Amino acid sequence: MLYILCALKSEAQAFVDKYKLTKNKQNSQLRLIVSGMGAENMFEATQEVVKTMTEDDTIINVGICGGDKKFSIGQLIDARESNLTCVSSEVSCDGEYELVDMESDGFIRATKDIQNKYIFKVVSDHFEPQEVTKEKTKSLIFNVIDDINKTINFKVN
Repeated sequence: MLYILCALKSEAQAFVDKYKLTKNKQNSQLRLIVSGMGAENMFEATQEVVKTMTEDDTIINVGICGGDKKFSIGQLIDARESNLTCVSSEVSCDGEYELVDMESDGFIRATKDIQNKYIFKVVSDHFEPQEVTKEKTKSLIFNVIDDINKTINFKVN
């Protein structure tokens, strides 16, 4: 089973549309969970999923992030290979951080004993959170789903 955790409904909607998920946001291969914004919400939601996982399952956190101008809007970020900083509120200044999100810390803490885990973020803005809309968020996530699947070797039946 693939467990996908997103903070926002607009992030999750990309997966609902891509996989034509029903109201319960799951099918035989994946389960989609919306945690709500913030590291603690992500921690609690992830902890609940971890309790039900087997060693063959994979868990991923997918969402948007703010990024320095050296990152392109829409660029997929694998958090294992980047300098992602988890912040407690929106950041609107440039120069202090390369990449920021609000949930990765909670996900990392809840999955500390899990092998098959990933964090994927999509750059949504250059520290201009007021520029991010629900529609833009959904589109940005939708555009990278196939790349995420290749990275984690997830094939849809």
